[in-house]
Amino acid sequence: MNIMVETSARHIHVSQEVLEILYGKDAKLTNKKDLSQPGQFACVEKVTVVGPKGEMSMSILGPVRKDTQVEVALTDARKLGITALVRESGDIEGTAGCKLVGPCGECEIDKGVIAAKRHIHLTPADAEAFGVEDKQIVSVEVGGEGRKLIFNDVVVRVSDKFAAAMHIDTDESNAAGIVGTVNGVIVK
Repeated sequence: MNIMVETSARHIHVSQEVLEILYGKDAKLTNKKDLSQPGQFACVEKVTVVGPKGEMSMSILGPVRKDTQVEVALTDARKLGITALVRESGDIEGTAGCKLVGPCGECEIDKGVIAAKRHIHLTPADAEAFGVEDKQIVSVEVGGEGRKLIFNDVVVRVSDKFAAAMHIDTDESNAAGIVGTVNGVIVK
């Protein structure tokens, strides 16, 4: 069975508290474009992420979250001068922090910079159809002409709030020669 594979470029998730520091009191996120995961959207608002070696502008993804999290490819992390650990989204304990700059203010976060672990979102019905379970580690075959490869260590995440899709970062996408959205095949 095929799974849609999407490239997730560098981005940031912010808490309401951090959003208000960066964009002002009572700031709200502005939906620029809906994403494949239900209720998730790319925002008009952007943030400058500053590390010891450099800085990058990043889009905020909404809605606001409990914790602020910066998701980068490992190449981005090197350019910023930050050691980003490979983690599942939300697993930010013990990770590096950085400085965030918005139009109304700036703040230092003491943790939250990660390289997102490659993962597959599935509903319970999709997981049953694929014959996989939540937190199971699988491999996925992807790739274009002359760049076909198998991604190992892909974590399956199951929730009735998800839509079926695999997410990889820009480094991984480039390694496989992926342009746009492609299909991958789960190999157990």
